[in-house]
Amino acid sequence: MSAGSVALVVPADFGVLDLYELGIPAAVFGTPQPDLADPWYEMWWCSTTGRTPNPTFTVHTTHTLEDIARADTVIVPWVPEEVIEENAPVPPDLVEALRTAHDAGARMVSLCVGAFALAEAGILDGRRATAHWMHTALLAERYPDVQVDDSVLYVDDGNVLTSAGMTAGLDLCLHLVRRDLGAHVANQLARRMVVPAHRPGGQSQFIDLSVPAQDDDGLTPVLDWARERLDEPLTIGSLARRAAVSPRTFYRRLHAATGTTPLQWLLNERVARAQVLLESTDLSVEKIAALSGIGTANNLRHHFLKQVGVSPSDYRQAWQPERRKQAAPPAEHH
Repeated sequence: MSAGSVALVVPADFGVLDLYELGIPAAVFGTPQPDLADPWYEMWWCSTTGRTPNPTFTVHTTHTLEDIARADTVIVPWVPEEVIEENAPVPPDLVEALRTAHDAGARMVSLCVGAFALAEAGILDGRRATAHWMHTALLAERYPDVQVDDSVLYVDDGNVLTSAGMTAGLDLCLHLVRRDLGAHVANQLARRMVVPAHRPGGQSQFIDLSVPAQDDDGLTPVLDWARERLDEPLTIGSLARRAAVSPRTFYRRLHAATGTTPLQWLLNERVARAQVLLESTDLSVEKIAALSGIGTANNLRHHFLKQVGVSPSDYRQAWQPERRKQAAPPAEHH
């Protein structure tokens, strides 16, 4: 499958924190990974001017706002500071460019306060969306037609996706890679970036980091151990015993580190395992359900549809033609 073009909207003027939101999509989409997928994404840096000055940095852009209408995916990681702090309007040229891109069929993505730009363009009307929790109340007040959810990491509403701030933007970008290129590619990319392979969008923004998960508390080795045994019956008790702590302590540590419960973490990992097997093998759905630890084919269909949005068979149908094409030997020429 072709990864396509990604247009990143660059601020005309930006601060140090904006560099983080710019750096995330640049790292995910702008760095070729030919051993994972070839061609990789084509990254466009788009701004109203050819360069975006900063007292410390200058970003030289390759495209203009008008070019985003030709992109497959448009990412908006910002709005001017005065939009948030002074209730100033979103720049009209940006709003018009986003409407044009959306009307042309581009996939529209916002990171953090970029949701204000999509909302101003009317793209979020009637949709569920999120942003950094510090700004969701203002987003809901200013755009009452948007169904603002201030608790989740990101929202996938088909061709329109929004994320909370900072690292949640990375979760969303990896989610896009998973959608476009499959679970295996997304997992390998996440491993290279030394980040969790998959944090579902419904995971809470409000993770208690007062009890961090360090390697020496036994949590990371236990989770790696569990990933290698997803087809076995795993319980909070067995995981806690492996970590040499009480079930209550294990629950507390995992929830503090991930924002989810042990059983939900296991389910997320098992669905992710099923995705890889559906992409890369011809095993039956029943066998994949067993190997991923979900049990029966009916259980797999239920949880897969709930988390991924399609049935296992539809997911396989979308990916298997690409896998066969990649595995096919080169044609002989006589």
